[in-house]
Amino acid sequence: MNEDSTRVAILTPPVMPNAKRIAVIGAGACGLCAAKYLTKAGFDVTIFEIGSQIGGLWCFKNDNGRSSAYRTLHINTSRNVTRFHDLDFDDDVQAFPDHYDMHAYLAKYARHFDLERRIRFHSRVTNIRPLFDPKKGESPRWNVELEGGETEQFDSVIIATGHLSVPMHVPMFRDDFTGEYLHGFDYKEPESFVGKRICIVGVGNSACDIAGDLCVTSPKCVLVARSGVLILPKLFCGIPFTDITHKIQRRWIPSWLRRKLTAMLTYLAHGSMTNLGFKPLDKRAHVTSNGTLVTDIAYNRITVKQGIKRIDGRTIHFVDATSENFDTLIAATGYLIDLPFISSEIVPIQDNRLDLYKRMVQPGWPGLYLMGFFNTDTSLNMVYEYQARWVRDIELGDARLPSKAEMEADVAAKNGWVAENYKDSSRHTIEEEHIPYIGELKKSLKYMRRAAKGEL
Repeated sequence: MNEDSTRVAILTPPVMPNAKRIAVIGAGACGLCAAKYLTKAGFDVTIFEIGSQIGGLWCFKNDNGRSSAYRTLHINTSRNVTRFHDLDFDDDVQAFPDHYDMHAYLAKYARHFDLERRIRFHSRVTNIRPLFDPKKGESPRWNVELEGGETEQFDSVIIATGHLSVPMHVPMFRDDFTGEYLHGFDYKEPESFVGKRICIVGVGNSACDIAGDLCVTSPKCVLVARSGVLILPKLFCGIPFTDITHKIQRRWIPSWLRRKLTAMLTYLAHGSMTNLGFKPLDKRAHVTSNGTLVTDIAYNRITVKQGIKRIDGRTIHFVDATSENFDTLIAATGYLIDLPFISSEIVPIQDNRLDLYKRMVQPGWPGLYLMGFFNTDTSLNMVYEYQARWVRDIELGDARLPSKAEMEADVAAKNGWVAENYKDSSRHTIEEEHIPYIGELKKSLKYMRRAAKGEL
């Protein structure tokens, strides 16, 4: 792909008479998806991007400083599941697109839906503040301030900056280990780690990918999994595994049965996770997909440990009473939700949790949406589309948000569900299963449309 294809000149978007002005913060997959649906609905949309390129996370070494992509990164869902519903990948793209493919696809998406002209590159948003009093029933109006002092006013703002850009550090790993320490966010390429003894903490997609990168040339590679996990295969009988599981992701199939079927197919492909050295899965987990990890464990390239007791210099003492010396510790320990441009009085972040109605709306603040702030068990792009349609209908006036009290009650119920089903940790505050969540969005949208028509 020609680099110039994503370094697009800033053009003035076409003026749309009597249209609401909507700001979208971030030109990654979520921001582009939101902009596409809103522009198609007739809104005057401006996309603010702090870097020089489209693509967000999927732009390797993105100059916006917010991409956690590494050179060998591939998406964990197949191209058939990853694509937006109205635009396919190019015919020569592999079954599991890498970050180059994803970057090219998002650039293609922006061109196809004429979004490029709406993007303002090198535009860092420093402050978003309300110019209205929602308690007085005033119409939403938001001031967006950029680095350098430029300000613009918008009727609504969509924050689509993502939640995978600010590393979450565990003090024991960062402070007690005296060898080379880095967070998974800072890992980009394997060459500088050749010949080093490496301990990787975490069992998410990036941790397993990094372990697979480094274990081939490492005399000792340990993967620390502090909780149970389900490692999905990439292929099953030669077919992308997510193409198979996508067929059983139907609302009429109970959630427990969908999880059981996925676990059964995974067992047929990989055997028992406990036989590989992992803890039993006691609660739901954000599933991991990896095509080589099980083989690397079988070849003794990777050793699984179930936790770290303490660290003395370069010596790591594990919970199984063994100890090893390491040159490098890589902490793939998750990310902090980061919203530096908006007051915590408007959008509070508590214990790395956002208390948003349907993962998007801060109760009491109309005209402000946070899209893409969730983890789920399938392609995020699919869910972005449902979120975008939901926001679009509210902005059109075809749907009306519930009362602040109703939204707060819904948020409390969601937090209770997460607490009941997922491990109590700052990494698991925004987990969703996409089928129930999409069902929630559809159901709530139907309710809000009736409310807008005065039928309730």
